[in-house]
Amino acid sequence: MSQSPNNRFCKRCLVEEVSAEHYKHLQSYIAKIDDELKVTDITYQARLDICKGCDHLHEGLCRACGCYVELRGIMKRNRCPYKKWLAVSDQDEQALALSA
Repeated sequence: MSQSPNNRFCKRCLVEEVSAEHYKHLQSYIAKIDDELKVTDITYQARLDICKGCDHLHEGLCRACGCYVELRGIMKRNRCPYKKWLAVSDQDEQALALSA
């Protein structure tokens, strides 16, 4: 993974901010996941925002579970290992969409 100009690794960065090439591959993989398995864009962004504020995020990876947070965050069934965000059901997603 890339290093910042001062030769430090990027803490609290998503893959998108660390490596354009890795991000492109990750987005290609995410695009192939069935839509009914994914959270809404609003939920996804909220999850990523939470991850970006977490001390366990390092160069797009969660040091708690070893996943790419951009991949973990897109799936309805997934949750944060520290319960900073939870899995959601279809009903949860519909209620959120109606309230937006």
